[in-house]
This record gives sequence, structure tokens and C-alpha cells, in this order.
Amino acid sequence: MGAGGQEVRAVAVSGQRIANGIHRGDDGMITAEAEALDWIAHTYSTNPIATLLGAKPIACDPDAGRITIWFEAKPEFCNLLGTVQGSMLAAMLDLVMSFAALATMGGPGFVVPTIDMTTHFLSPALPGRIVGEGAVVKKGRTITFMEGRLSDERGKLLTTATASGQLMRWPPER
Repeated sequence: MGAGGQEVRAVAVSGQRIANGIHRGDDGMITAEAEALDWIAHTYSTNPIATLLGAKPIACDPDAGRITIWFEAKPEFCNLLGTVQGSMLAAMLDLVMSFAALATMGGPGFVVPTIDMTTHFLSPALPGRIVGEGAVVKKGRTITFMEGRLSDERGKLLTTATASGQLMRWPPER
């Protein structure tokens, strides 16, 4: 046990052992971030929704509950106006917010089903890359409160959302 009663986990990085993943690896990336990004990328590769949305995790701070994900809005996602359908943007926000929460859980073994979500569509989204940012606002024992935002590549804010989700073990223990 470490200071404050926290469990200390040693992780091998380039032949070195470090505690709690807080030291930087040879590539300069914080180990906890690298582990979280690897886990999320693998999870996305097996998730049909993440695959459909072209989700690619690019930054993650598991301790702060923050994540940045690139999405690829395809022309097939567009409505009659030629802009990305709002439900596709809501799916992107749901994914980015839930994985911000999941990143704080230390890896696989949990899901965060959305309880409610309020979405604000601020600007039309066009096909192409969309940058999603998700953050945990407050995490309790069983419920988490999250926020998310989508921007285009130029940084123009497109959509925002707030949501709550239930923290659950998966698969459920029997």
C-alpha cells in the first residue's frame, strides 16, 4: 500500500518498473495515458458504433477523467440539408462522455449506460473530422455526471451535451 492507503501498482515500461503509472515513458507519454489509449483503441476496434463513427482516441487523462477522440463524419451521416444528422452527433457525444468516465475506472470490466443526456446543437456539422472532448464532472459510487463537446477541425464549437450514467461492472458478477 502506498501513501494514503492507495494500492501501488508497478508497471513495466521499457524495462523499468514504475509506481501508479505516473512517470513518463521513453516516448514522453504518461504511462497511465498510454495504457488507457491502448485499451480504448482496442475496445473501439471491437465496438460497432465506435467503428461506424470512425472513433480514434488521441488523448486521455484517466486521473482527471478527460478524453479527446477524433470522429470521421461520413457523407452517409448527412440529412437532407447536407449536414450531419443530430442523432449521429449525439452518438459521438455519448461515446466520448462514457469513455471519459470509463478511463477513470482503470481499464476493462465496467460499462457506463447513459441515464439521461441533454444535447445542444450550436452549429451545423459538415462531413469530415470532428473532434470530441469528454470530461467527468463528478463521479460517485454508482452514478457519474459527464459533459462533452464536439468541434470541427478549425475549432468551431458544433454541439455540447451533459449526461449522467450508471457505473456498472461488466460482465455482471453472479
